[in-house]
Amino acid sequence: MIRIRRIYSTVLPADRERLEQVKAIFRDSFPGVAHYAAKIADQIDHPFRYGYRAVLLVSDTPLGAVSGFALCFLLPEINSALLDYLAVAATVRGRGLGTSLYEAVREYLQYGKSRGLYLEAAPDDPAVVHDPAILEQNRRRLAFYERYGALPVTGTAYETPIDESPAPYLLFDGLGRDTPLGRREARAAVRLILRRKYADVVPPGYIERVAASFVADPVRFRPRRYTRARSRPAAVRRGRVQKDFAVIASDTHAVHRVQDQGYVERPARVGAIRKAVAGLDLFEAAAVRRHDEAHIRAVHAADFVRYLKAVCLRLEASRPVYPYVFPVRRPEKRPKELAVRAGYYCIDTFTPLDRNAYAAARAAVDVALTGADELIRGRHVAYAVCRPPGHHAQHRFFGGFCYFNNAAIAAQQLSARGRTAVLDIDYHHGNGTQDIFYRRADVLTVSLHGHPNIAYPYFSGFADETGEADGTGFNLNLPLAEHTGDLAYLKALDRALAAIRRFQPVYLVVSLGFDILKGDPTGSFTLRLPAMTEIGRRIAALGRPMLFVQEGGYNLRHLRSGVVRFFEGVARGAAEGHT
Repeated sequence: MIRIRRIYSTVLPADRERLEQVKAIFRDSFPGVAHYAAKIADQIDHPFRYGYRAVLLVSDTPLGAVSGFALCFLLPEINSALLDYLAVAATVRGRGLGTSLYEAVREYLQYGKSRGLYLEAAPDDPAVVHDPAILEQNRRRLAFYERYGALPVTGTAYETPIDESPAPYLLFDGLGRDTPLGRREARAAVRLILRRKYADVVPPGYIERVAASFVADPVRFRPRRYTRARSRPAAVRRGRVQKDFAVIASDTHAVHRVQDQGYVERPARVGAIRKAVAGLDLFEAAAVRRHDEAHIRAVHAADFVRYLKAVCLRLEASRPVYPYVFPVRRPEKRPKELAVRAGYYCIDTFTPLDRNAYAAARAAVDVALTGADELIRGRHVAYAVCRPPGHHAQHRFFGGFCYFNNAAIAAQQLSARGRTAVLDIDYHHGNGTQDIFYRRADVLTVSLHGHPNIAYPYFSGFADETGEADGTGFNLNLPLAEHTGDLAYLKALDRALAAIRRFQPVYLVVSLGFDILKGDPTGSFTLRLPAMTEIGRRIAALGRPMLFVQEGGYNLRHLRSGVVRFFEGVARGAAEGHT
């Protein structure tokens, strides 16, 4: 099975290997400019050096065998793009892969609401191309683009040669839009293309002379030579390119339904999030995959895992058990009755056990691990809509509506493949995540939260908790005052992100809580929706593969609007580049 997706950077070892294959295909396909292949990695890792953001789409198999690529440059000043190179491996030429890649480029740009795609193509004029084989090749290429309505611009000086080689034609693909290409828009595009590609080789004044030669408004194009005229521009086909964002959710969460008055962690939360995600043209749903229980035991004590499973199966469906006796924990003095023993493994009195709690918590772990799998397979963003939440679950204890620590289990899985940072932006301190990684240096934990003097879980989350043993210096708490607003929160977030940048993780896991918004029944911050957009943008600008794991947020209206605004910011930050 061939898939087409974007390589964002060379952070992941698997992507570095794919990039080496891309360079080999490039050198084989374009021997005259083979040296250019060495620049591709730098272009995608450091976009601002070049004045554009490089988008590298590759076709590959699940095992990472690359069969083709398309390299285009986003030009944000005009919200358009330039297709620079497209090539397929010699072993698969003639099988329609080039068509799939070009259609993937069109689809990707339309997702980003691009106004159009510019491209250059060698001329099909026998007066300037004397080699019959090359001429035929050029004609086939122009015929291919013509099928999509991408035609050469006529009546301009764009084809003025820079050296002895024939100058290319400039083509424009409107990506299915009905409005014609205007002169002003075309001139701006030409200036950018020539400056970014040819500024070091063109003579003085060349760029402005070419731009000024675009006189017709709208721009004129050469009539079709190889295909029949269409009544409408070629529409963009969907389904060619893998979306950068995946969303994962399970229906199993709904079996865990606590009916007691005032219990705000309810199944409707997932429904509100799903509805919000469905309104965004960002996400592709990924099916939940079952994972072995060993992943849970990698961060939670085996006796705790066994207990949670056993006690839930023995409880009556309609009789939740609330812990109410909390002993000084002595392993040799545990109560024999499983329900009474709940206090041995719990940290509060408001997280009940019922017959379905284990099943729901187990499914939430699978959701988070599937999100981690998506990152490992090359996805840039995965959103694990976990319920019940998890960041209060410690190595041996549950509480705060949490049974298993979904984010920590996913981070553990990712840390086996590279340094991993966990950023917790839920209103409440992620005491469980801190507990699990407190003595480790390979996972950085950072938390912004309500000060423990006034916010649950009260006994952890202080600024002086920085880690122990090997983990000393790898835990950062940023407790914030009651009624913290947008500016103060964003200032603290910048401190958190600076620490993550210094750590230079391969992966970033974000415990995502919308209870930081003003009006949440469990929080006291006063953040507004525009701040959520900015928070998402700043996090995504780190340029790392990101797994967002749902934690808190109990106002359904805020959940719906917060998800939209937050991930709009994530999309913007991901598009802005990398640090």
